[in-house]
Amino acid sequence: QGLKPLAPTASPDPIFGTSKPAPGLPATDPLLNPNKVPDLQKIFQRSDGLPVHLKRGYPDRMLYRTTMALTIGGTIYCLIALYIASQPKNQ
Repeated sequence: QGLKPLAPTASPDPIFGTSKPAPGLPATDPLLNPNKVPDLQKIFQRSDGLPVHLKRGYPDRMLYRTTMALTIGGTIYCLIALYIASQPKNQ
């Protein structure tokens, strides 16, 4: 007898490869944002000597500094914890 397919074998229309909106969506849906990729490509491909993770300015610098502070603080905390754990207990 064999296995019967659970879903129909016809594939649905592709929605990602087309430039037209899906049939159920209006052309000016307020939830659809404009494409920002070309603008971001201009920012990230600019040759100004900054690394990629700092190209967008102040928010990127703050996130980078916070991450570095937490990393260094965590490393110091782990080293202190290892030092305390390595000391014998006085009885």
